[in-house]
Amino acid sequence: MADQPHSSRLPENAYRELKPGETYVPMVPPNVTVPEITTRSIVFGIVMNAVFAMAATMVALKVGQGIETAIPISILAVGLSGFMLSAGRRRSSLLENINILAISTTSGIVSGGMCFTMPAIYILDLNNQLNIGSYSLFLQMALVPFLGAVLGVVFLIPFRRYFVKNMHGKLPFPEATATNEILVTGSGDSKKQAWILIYSFIVAMFYNGLTAVMRLFSDVFTTGEASLKVGEKTYTSLAVESDFFHTLTHKIKAVFAMQTGAEFVGLGFVIGLRYASIICAGSFLSWFVIIPLLAPLTLDQLHAINPAIGGVSAEAIFNGIPRNIGIGGIFTAGLLSIFKMSRVIVTALRQALGGLIKSGGGDVAHDRTDEDISYPLMLVIGALTTIAIGLYFRFSVLAGMEGATRLTIISVLIVLGVTFLFTTVSAWAIAMISVTPISGMTVTTIIITAVVLLACGLPKDSGGMLATLLVGGVVCTALSMAGTLITEFKLGYWAGASPKKIQWSAIIASALASILVTATIMLAASKQGFVKDAAHADALMAPQANVMATALQSFIGGGSIPWLTYGVGVAVVLLVELVGISGLAFALGMYLPLELNTPILVGAIVAAMIKKSTKSEVDSKARMDKAILIGSGLIAGGAIAYVLKNLASLSNWAQDQMDTTLNITKWLVDGGMKPEAVIRFGNWFGLIAFLLLCGWAYWDSCRAKPEEVGASLGSE
Repeated sequence: MADQPHSSRLPENAYRELKPGETYVPMVPPNVTVPEITTRSIVFGIVMNAVFAMAATMVALKVGQGIETAIPISILAVGLSGFMLSAGRRRSSLLENINILAISTTSGIVSGGMCFTMPAIYILDLNNQLNIGSYSLFLQMALVPFLGAVLGVVFLIPFRRYFVKNMHGKLPFPEATATNEILVTGSGDSKKQAWILIYSFIVAMFYNGLTAVMRLFSDVFTTGEASLKVGEKTYTSLAVESDFFHTLTHKIKAVFAMQTGAEFVGLGFVIGLRYASIICAGSFLSWFVIIPLLAPLTLDQLHAINPAIGGVSAEAIFNGIPRNIGIGGIFTAGLLSIFKMSRVIVTALRQALGGLIKSGGGDVAHDRTDEDISYPLMLVIGALTTIAIGLYFRFSVLAGMEGATRLTIISVLIVLGVTFLFTTVSAWAIAMISVTPISGMTVTTIIITAVVLLACGLPKDSGGMLATLLVGGVVCTALSMAGTLITEFKLGYWAGASPKKIQWSAIIASALASILVTATIMLAASKQGFVKDAAHADALMAPQANVMATALQSFIGGGSIPWLTYGVGVAVVLLVELVGISGLAFALGMYLPLELNTPILVGAIVAAMIKKSTKSEVDSKARMDKAILIGSGLIAGGAIAYVLKNLASLSNWAQDQMDTTLNITKWLVDGGMKPEAVIRFGNWFGLIAFLLLCGWAYWDSCRAKPEEVGASLGSE
């Protein structure tokens, strides 16, 4: 199928709010047909799914960070297109590359959902305590992400139009924007725009390589304590040598921290000043108000607020109190989002019921670019998935327990209710800042499940822990799917892809990813393990799963729930919503670490300065368009640098090279420089480097000419 004529540039209104009566026409309009689902896209998507499913799982288990798969896969897809063109074949269409992403990014979805929960089975030794064989355990674990992924697709479909069409230009979609710039630039012939993307990508790769690989400067600037690992020794020192900051850190416990990665500048450019300010306001409340207020309390007094607090440091207080306030706020924001979108929900349900009543009816779309899986079929898929979850719980997870049928019904209702509630939260978070608090929502799910099921007769034993964990696993994967799929929907909306094809690709590909991720986790458990002991000296960290295991031990084992902090989170979100502030953005700020939010605010301030750098509207637009492209390149390059570093760390030889030969901090210490001085040097150098990068991005954006019209935007 040959490409029909269509635009190679995004419409001018792709990233802004539409004016009254204005409509958005995608790059490939509804009346134009180009290759979309082809042998090329299916084969390459499956290969990328397999590769990144195993890679993302190992990286997440080892370092506690997942690989954001959309950006690297989009770069590889564009590279494949160029290779095919140079080999005398046709260039891949933009819609083919969208389909590749729909198939392959399920690897990251399933990996995130699995690695946050399933290793807890091994951490708690539930497989041995319950005498679960390897084959049975494989089936149980593989079913969890697949059922959750399908559920995530079904629950997000009714909200697709709201997020990608009704809210067009009102939500920044940072990751989707960066990915879109890569795909659009790769599919067109604009050398100027491509060059801007390439050199900003290279700048970010080089910049992040200096900190991630060579350790030239710290990847976090802080006014508190920082650590330095050289060989087997770890040194800790105050990162800013000052009596004033010593008092702030140890007595008042007010610590400022900021990541210095290049990707955060790009995120600030795309997110904008308003949302970045709201998110940072939540962080500032946690770190500069709540923590200092609690600083004078003893550990016993802090235990009266939350018995799970493990210390009196600023970080321990944050994890035990403000972060739980954020979880309560996120939960409340989820409820409010349901109320706010009640009309959308009612309309979706009405369409679904109407489609069922009409024979052969369904969700009638005006064109292929606005066509979902029909509502009758969607409800059938949802019903079959719900039945499968019920059978799975009843005859596998809860089999043999007293009142198993009753517990199954309640478990299924919890899965459906919490997934429905948090699907919109996950989508909102990704649309706003490309970070979704899945771990916080999963912990909340586990707590709710434990409390409700225990009250209904769930035994306080290993079987009860496994049942609660698997409920959380289904929800976790569903939320992971919702977060990633909303990005795919937005990419499809910009390009003109069929949402229906994206949905089917995601559902089918999640089966392959579930099998591969489960096999990788089980292999890692048998070879390295997740708990350090004599037999597993190099055990994998699996930090999120350890949090889930701790929560299970606490609540199923008779621990107490921090209702007070959750309740404060409810009150905080209600108060900020009363004054017209996004409760979800504010609660996300309270939940996420301070160092993730502050550099985004700095980047947003730089973007605002670029916009105000000239009084000419034409020049201002050209500069902001170029800034978006530079920001996209910084996001992509920064992300790829850490992906490559994390993948390299899986090799003992490469890790040894990064720890010795390439490690500049080791050179300095071995050369006689005191470790404390190295820590302070790296800390200040990191801040200076970050500010210099911001200055370069500002300077380069302000050099834009009106004829460039930015990254890939143009008047059609």
